[in-house]
Parts: sequence; structure tokens; C-alpha cells
Amino acid sequence: VQLQAYGGGLVQAGGSLRLSCAASGSIFSINRMGWDRQTPGKQRELVATITSGGTTNYADSVKGRFTISRDNAKNTVFLQMNSLKPEDTAVYYCRVRMADTSNTYWGQGTLVTVSS
Repeated sequence: VQLQAYGGGLVQAGGSLRLSCAASGSIFSINRMGWDRQTPGKQRELVATITSGGTTNYADSVKGRFTISRDNAKNTVFLQMNSLKPEDTAVYYCRVRMADTSNTYWGQGTLVTVSS
């Protein structure tokens, strides 16, 4: 299974970005999809997750600003990020968990930089 993430970049505080991540390869069914992020010197942290049924979960720091969604037909997960803050600066990693094997896969990461 391969994950390809898109959409990172440089944005001013208050701006928006939309991340996309498409899964490909030997895929039977994806259960949970999500995004994590990591900054230098810190542990990777959960940003948002979404189940196959559409139930979402968010880190408190992004609630009300970020929205996760998915396109099951295209095995793709999205993260709409609004009202971005400098503290959102991080490398964002997409993550998928297979329904049949429970294996988890991560994408290569995409850098989001929010300037003040």
C-alpha cells in the first residue's frame, strides 16, 4: 500500500490549506483514515481521524478550524485547514488502517508552514 500526500506549503496566519492523500496498491477495504503531524523535537501527534462510516475525531487544538473528510471510492482522505496559526506549522502525515489486516500505513509527509 502506498500513500501519496499533496497540498502542503507556505501560508500566512489566518489562511487556509487543503491536504489530500490518496492510497493505492493492494487495497481491499480501508477502515480508519487520519492525519498526524510532527514538529522537530516533539512527538508525532494525532490531528484528525475519520472512520469508514464517517465518524470524525479531532485534536482539541484544531477543533472548529480543521475538517477531515474522505472519498471511499478513491481511497482518498482530505484535511481542510482554516484559520491557520503559526503553531500549526509541522510535517503532516496521512495514515490509513486496513479493515481486513488491521495494518497501518503512513504517507511520506507534507510540510505546512504558517507564517505570522
